[in-house]
Amino acid sequence: MSRVLPVVVFSLIFISVTDASAFDHTVWNSLLQQHVVPQRDGVTTAVDYRGLNEDRVRLKQYLASLAAVDKVSFETWPAAEKLAFLINAYNAWTVELILTAYPRLTSIKELGSFFSSPWKKDFVQLFGEKISLDDIEHGMIRKQGEYDEPRIHFAVNCASIGCPALRAEAYTGERLEMQLTEQTELFLADRTRNRFTDNRLEISSIFKWYRDDFERGWRGYRSLADFIAQYGQQIGLSVEDVQRLRRDEIDISFLDYDWRLNSLARERSR
Repeated sequence: MSRVLPVVVFSLIFISVTDASAFDHTVWNSLLQQHVVPQRDGVTTAVDYRGLNEDRVRLKQYLASLAAVDKVSFETWPAAEKLAFLINAYNAWTVELILTAYPRLTSIKELGSFFSSPWKKDFVQLFGEKISLDDIEHGMIRKQGEYDEPRIHFAVNCASIGCPALRAEAYTGERLEMQLTEQTELFLADRTRNRFTDNRLEISSIFKWYRDDFERGWRGYRSLADFIAQYGQQIGLSVEDVQRLRRDEIDISFLDYDWRLNSLARERSR
């Protein structure tokens, strides 16, 4: 009996630690599956904010579960679990921000003012304090030396048409690598956001605003051209085009950003 007890205790501790490192995103996953609708053969999505507004009790339940996580516990999680948590938190709180004014808005930018953007509002309850969406994205997700992951730019969603699509499922640590890869491929395959025509590469302004993240060596990428070349097939580049891109023989320009709300109602009214 004395030999069995330590084994049982150790097993219980191991299970406890394992469970603690895998945050339950089930509620958020369910909301996304129900209210995020694929568009244009799945290349992008539209968000049913009306449906989410009717389901707001569950959204607030999820937000409360995020807020209940303390920083000390969070720091014990594996890196992939932490990054998935932060991406989900950013996206869920963005949806909540939209719902505070929906349906009386056509763009998230309307929720800001001349002096402050909506991304600087301290309305997010996380790690025991009120912070902003910018705090999550720039102070945590993009913090150098933390995750060093350029593909997060295709996962965080700013509730706009020009933004990479809100994924119709929650991010999880276990599947994060696959999810980030797929999000990147889908975004670069979207010809309304990125395209190659007449020897000219026109890409999203995201690559202009966050160019440094694609050139600081994260995941081995040293230049924007190097990153784009990795996904040449998705953006429509031939093998020869990829080689020319790496030699800086292809002009790159940045498309205007579409800040209109990524709502399903807008898509259905077209």
